Amino acid sequence: MFTGIVSAVGEITAIQELDPQDPQAGLRLRIACPDFDLSRCQLGDSIAIQGACMTVVDLEDQAFSIDISRESLNRTVGLDQLGEVNLEHAMRLGDTLDGHMVLGHVDGVGTVSAFEPVGESFELRIVAPTELAKYLAYKGSVTVNGVSLTINQVVDLAQGCEISINLIPHTVQVTTLKHLQVGSPVNLEVDAIARYVERMLSLPK
Repeated sequence: MFTGIVSAVGEITAIQELDPQDPQAGLRLRIACPDFDLSRCQLGDSIAIQGACMTVVDLEDQAFSIDISRESLNRTVGLDQLGEVNLEHAMRLGDTLDGHMVLGHVDGVGTVSAFEPVGESFELRIVAPTELAKYLAYKGSVTVNGVSLTINQVVDLAQGCEISINLIPHTVQVTTLKHLQVGSPVNLEVDAIARYVERMLSLPK
């Protein structure tokens, strides 16, 4: 489990096919992370990368590697190319829950429809797919590329919905959200509590 509070920004520096003969095989990614505390990591640990929970399969001094399946690649964005990624350690007992409960299971991919400064902050608007729209609510939580954020507005559309989020400058500066632009795809994870509520309400009484 995670909190959506990014620990550091790392960089995917190498991508290797796990089986070049199999087009359905996954990839091994090497992530350089000089600002990420690897002293608390060991093989088999979970780390959230752009919001997706992955398992450490190799450790170096200032880098680690993970294997990602083709299924995960098909359901996420930003994990099949070189570049910066948000990183977060899994929670430990006693850690503070500064964001919200994040599972590291990407539910879908949204598209940035606006990203612009508003006063001292930034407004980020994202169009979410239809299957996620019912889980997104005013003042509810959502995870965008691994970052826990609060929804300020929801506008229902013919297909899906558009959510509006206010970002303080600090959040933009210390995460990969600073690279977003209109049209950028983003990993979305809805609040797990909303999923349980939907399940309970859908069952026959």
